[in-house]
Amino acid sequence: MNKLKINLLLALTFYVSAAIPNPPDLGVGSYVLYEPTTKKILVSFNADEPVQPASLTKLMTSYVVADYIKEDFISLDDAPKISIKAWKTEGSRMFIREGKKVPVSELIKGMIIQSGNDASVALAEHVAGSEENFAYLMNGYATELGMENTSFNNATGLPDPLNVTSAYDLALLTSALINEFPEHYKLYSEKSYTYAGIKQPNRNRLLWRSEIFDGAKTGYHSQAGYCLVGSAIRGDMRLVAVVLGSENDKRSNDVSALMDYGFRYFVTEKLFSESEPIKDLRVVAGVSDFVSIGLKEDIILTLQKNKRDNLSFEVSAGSQILAPINAYDKAGTLKVIDDENNVIVETDLIYLDSVEELGFFQ
Repeated sequence: MNKLKINLLLALTFYVSAAIPNPPDLGVGSYVLYEPTTKKILVSFNADEPVQPASLTKLMTSYVVADYIKEDFISLDDAPKISIKAWKTEGSRMFIREGKKVPVSELIKGMIIQSGNDASVALAEHVAGSEENFAYLMNGYATELGMENTSFNNATGLPDPLNVTSAYDLALLTSALINEFPEHYKLYSEKSYTYAGIKQPNRNRLLWRSEIFDGAKTGYHSQAGYCLVGSAIRGDMRLVAVVLGSENDKRSNDVSALMDYGFRYFVTEKLFSESEPIKDLRVVAGVSDFVSIGLKEDIILTLQKNKRDNLSFEVSAGSQILAPINAYDKAGTLKVIDDENNVIVETDLIYLDSVEELGFFQ
């Protein structure tokens, strides 16, 4: 194999990039700024520390409910009868009454927009028969999502030392919720909801701060402090910020500061597209003289803006290939290399087409 090094953006030899400032120091318990498409952490502090998340727990309750609707285990039109336990659940409420039948669609709004603990318990009981059984489901989903510092013990986030998660795990969960259930996630951008004649505003003040914010969740109790997950889109780039253990008036500023830093100094770009021809190889004894090689999937990276023009790309592949050739077979490798000569991506190249060999008389 010979190696062809392709500097597609800019020569590296004399390029000097300007440094970017340090990220904001929020002075809170833990936080993370996360880009969900490329799964890149841009900023973090104590991001893996397990803490009580208060009502951010409802992000997982919401995720489980959305998946059960998707799988047709429950329906938005279901109207479960409200139990005494759900009716009496303390804390923030949507004010459902014991014995009344309330549609799942309304319970979801009460849980997401009004942060109703009563609605969360009612949904948990409808899905799993009891809140305790529902917690088992929550932990199963957490394992599947790779939430390694998480253990749920209720559906509401009410104080419980066994109900813990981390800033990074909440970023994973929020990203999954956004990507897998976009219609469900739209409810997180609703600014208010009225049930039983009681109108309650969404507690996420970011929704009024800037149009780039499209949702996520607040949380508070005395052990957790003031918590906030925010998600925002600017251009083609989405960011998720999680702040835990902040203060009431400060948590929105904390998330905004992380977002400003991320959007100002980072960019998410597609470097190569799926099935985009990267190189042509000469075919020996084939019905075609050349075959193109490319990638099975897009290469998308989140980079510091001052680093994106420093990349080089190295293609390792033969100059010719003997027919027959099968499409999607491995043809070589592609490496993406940063300005410090680190390989940040290495992936297989494939043949984009099949080429039959020439017949005997040909």
